Amino acid sequence: MPKAGIIYNDVKPIACRIATELRDKLKSCGWDVCMATGEGGILGYSQPDRPVCHTAIESLAPPGFDADMSFAIVLGGDGTVLAAFRQVAPCGIPLLTVNTGHMGFLTEVYLNELSKAIASVVAGEYEVEERAMLSVKLVRDDYMLWEALCLNEMVIHREPLTSMCHFEVVVGRHAMVDIAADGIIVSTPTGSTAYSLSAGGPVVAPGVAALQLVPICPHSLASRALVFADTEPVTIYPAITNRLVMVVDGNAGCYVLPEDQVHLERSRYNARFIRLQSPEFFKILREKLGWGLPHIAKPTSVELP
Repeated sequence: MPKAGIIYNDVKPIACRIATELRDKLKSCGWDVCMATGEGGILGYSQPDRPVCHTAIESLAPPGFDADMSFAIVLGGDGTVLAAFRQVAPCGIPLLTVNTGHMGFLTEVYLNELSKAIASVVAGEYEVEERAMLSVKLVRDDYMLWEALCLNEMVIHREPLTSMCHFEVVVGRHAMVDIAADGIIVSTPTGSTAYSLSAGGPVVAPGVAALQLVPICPHSLASRALVFADTEPVTIYPAITNRLVMVVDGNAGCYVLPEDQVHLERSRYNARFIRLQSPEFFKILREKLGWGLPHIAKPTSVELP
């Protein structure tokens, strides 16, 4: 019997209702269906007196979600999609992302398209687009205190009412650089349209094998976003006496103390998006962010003198 999964946002009544209806429909078609909420992919916050507050990356998969699962369906907004990939990426499960939220930048279909989309997926009429993810680890005295799988970005920033931060950053084998800013973003191409974009970073197409480092409100005219190969690991040292906060995918994270190090590298796990048609990234940019829309009328003809 083929197996499918459903991950949904249990805070939204419509997602709960559609999840139940979808489960019953798939079961009637002979599918074994496992259900879970996106809560299992939500990262916990660690505290200075209790720094280890996380589940290992490979241990987030809900019961029944494994490599034998053909696909899973996610019902929610972008936050639920991010949580779902943290749950299933280590298992290699492709996800059909269904928007029941607002922006839905990471979602493939809307609810009014769901019946047709499910028919295509069940028939195997889809492509799988692989997106890079980051492995994020907080290390203190050579001991890993916290880790997470990240699809969008990792952010280290100051707590309220603290002074400007200094960071010493090493990318691959390159020389250490010093950055003075309110914080630092390390982003995947998928995350280049999220916080990184708001902080002035460039948009990077998903197929580009790159990461980017973006200072937040840097205190320098020469401090700009840096794009580099995703084969280069990154280590960040907080050169400051105050504690900082690290947040992954805008969800949760941990405190970073002056003696800590943050290690980032491209994960061996990819986010696998189900695409019902060939991905068209510029179209998404245009529809969701207004990129490339004409602001003035174009002439329909040119009169020669």
